[in-house]
Amino acid sequence: MAACVLDTARALACRDGKAAAHLKFISIWVIFFTSVLGISSPVLLARFFQGKPLYDKAVFLIKCFAAGVILSTSLVHVLPDAFTAMSDCQVASHHPWKDFPFSGLVTMVGALLALLVDITASSHVEQSHSHADHYSPVPALTQEELMERKKSGESRCESGTSEEERVAAELVRQKQRLVSQVLEIGIIFHSVIIGVTMGMSQNKCTIRPLVAALAFHQIFEGMGLGGCIAQAGFGFGTTAYMCFMFSVTTPMGIVMGMIVFSVTGYDDSSTNALIMEGLLGSFSSGILIYMALVDLIAVDFFHNKMMSSIPWLKKASYIALTLGSTAMSILALWA
Repeated sequence: MAACVLDTARALACRDGKAAAHLKFISIWVIFFTSVLGISSPVLLARFFQGKPLYDKAVFLIKCFAAGVILSTSLVHVLPDAFTAMSDCQVASHHPWKDFPFSGLVTMVGALLALLVDITASSHVEQSHSHADHYSPVPALTQEELMERKKSGESRCESGTSEEERVAAELVRQKQRLVSQVLEIGIIFHSVIIGVTMGMSQNKCTIRPLVAALAFHQIFEGMGLGGCIAQAGFGFGTTAYMCFMFSVTTPMGIVMGMIVFSVTGYDDSSTNALIMEGLLGSFSSGILIYMALVDLIAVDFFHNKMMSSIPWLKKASYIALTLGSTAMSILALWA
């Protein structure tokens, strides 16, 4: 109880609405430009290397760095904040929040939901390709054409093999696009929570270090998402749209939070606000953990032909993964 009183006194001393609003206006532009820089860098880098011998390897290493960033974001940033919100004195002293670890439960629900979406979408893609193969029209052939095909049996076998490889490559590409889209949904969900929480806050002591920390946070998280978008090979329009949505989500969240506070006077440190922050943070953390471990790390390190055929790429990929997770983890010192 004494700790709760001390925390309340410290929060009141730092509460300054005018100074907080000034800092939030600055943060909107800083976070927007750093988000654009972060997510566009790997996309432009991939475009630069496209058509060159190092293209596949460069994009692969960027994606491994991305996996480290996403894993660290979920485990070092999002999940601890969710547990902190749910263990606050105002929440942990009431039923049913003090009786059960809801943060862990909702994190598990988020991971299971991501798995369900993954299974459903993957099955839909595979079935669509399967139907296309089974029900494609077969033209009638003349006797001369039949004889010609009989003579070129070997050529047909090679053509069949290349067709199978093409279909397999297309399935992989569809999977990569699905991963990128679901990953962006999870990151945007997390970014909205950060933005709205910051927008409603009137604590200048909390906002001041967050401006710089969130700028670097958006750079690394943007590089992570941008690496996945680059490997998925979207068209220009889709790529631009996904980059734009990531860049504006956190600033829009800040504006939404400021509007909500100005209209309702909603206290971001109230019990309901803490519960909402904890539950939404736990849910987005579950999605990000699943995406990082299953769709990024497991796929690249255990089911990628390039990884098994190039020995030095294994070491370089692990180093890139470690650098991504380390860089993002260091930011937890400030945000």
